[in-house]
Amino acid sequence: MTEITARTLEDGDWPLYQRTRLAALADATDMVDTFLDPAGGDAAGVQDGWHHRVIRTQYIVAECGHEPVGLVCLGLHENPEAGEVFGLWTAPGAPGDRVARTLMTTAARNATENGCRLLYFWAGSDDATAISFASGFGFRPMDERRPARVTDGDSQTQAFEVAMMLAL
Repeated sequence: MTEITARTLEDGDWPLYQRTRLAALADATDMVDTFLDPAGGDAAGVQDGWHHRVIRTQYIVAECGHEPVGLVCLGLHENPEAGEVFGLWTAPGAPGDRVARTLMTTAARNATENGCRLLYFWAGSDDATAISFASGFGFRPMDERRPARVTDGDSQTQAFEVAMMLAL
């Protein structure tokens, strides 16, 4: 069984982030609030947009060998003692639960190192797989909800994400 590792992307890793994020978007056509071209088509602007995302937010990539097999984002929550994880993706054909657990363990460790005592996880309210995974990891559902755009092919619909919380 090949080892799965996870690491936080650094400044120069934006091409890896771009490649992995685009793979995630291609895999999940109904992904929430997609990001494709931050500069409206200008190649230099597109590069700057991907680079800016990597330096402003903690993206964590899971790798099997040197191949990216998962991605998650660790951001700040409005509660200064909390972080939040979102955008969890595992590559088709990868051992999804192992990849997701590796990503989430790394995100929880990073959040703790950043001084967080709580970690929020956002999942689509109708995404039973994500909610089940988060529950199994120790997250508990909260009353907090937020609207999200879901893209399905050429159409967008309004949906909701549910907050789940983990004490660190």
